[in-house]
Amino acid sequence: MSDTHALPKYVQISELLIRDIQAGRLVDGERLPPEREMAARLGISVGTLRKSLNELTAQGMLERVQGSGNYIRAKPGTQSVYAFFRVELIDGGGLPTAELLSVDRLIKPDGFPRFGTMPEGHRIRRLRRLNGVPAVLEEIWLDGGYVDRIDTVALRESLYLYYREALGLWITKAVDRLDLDTVPDWAPASFGVASGQPCMRATRVSYGPEGEAAEASWNWINTDVARYVARIT
Repeated sequence: MSDTHALPKYVQISELLIRDIQAGRLVDGERLPPEREMAARLGISVGTLRKSLNELTAQGMLERVQGSGNYIRAKPGTQSVYAFFRVELIDGGGLPTAELLSVDRLIKPDGFPRFGTMPEGHRIRRLRRLNGVPAVLEEIWLDGGYVDRIDTVALRESLYLYYREALGLWITKAVDRLDLDTVPDWAPASFGVASGQPCMRATRVSYGPEGEAAEASWNWINTDVARYVARIT
């Protein structure tokens, strides 16, 4: 059975390449392997790879030279599904995927900065992987005023993409604050850091187009495998 939460395969591959470019794992002017070789390495068809490369070409991040090959054109400020996702593997990059743990509508917890207008919110708990490696434990709260009930079947691995597609909510800005916390008691063993152990945590508030705080989240990062990265360009 296919994963209904997953982004289309060609989008996953284009996002992986964008994150590798931004992390410096693919450098400006670098020639990519031949398409058939690259598709085989990624386990996808040549047609799917070409759709991914078309995405990068449209954003000016790839130059396709007839008879020569495909060349990286790194540039800042690229639009990306995961533009707000700041965690990368220690070596850089990594394709984010998400395992949905639970979705509940509850009274908002104490401890967050103020967000939204409703006393209730939608609590979304997920385990994030990078290239299949468990890296981030997420507890995300969306203000309850945007929708009565979240359709878990329609959720995307990119929540901000889901917000746009299903709720008409565009996240335009996010503010992160880092501190040291302990892993919560609901963490699955697969996260790799036991409940109660010290762990880096990012507290995020996300804002809609009118400057309204729409969402807040706690994100526990397993620093044995990943890092929080902010690039200034």
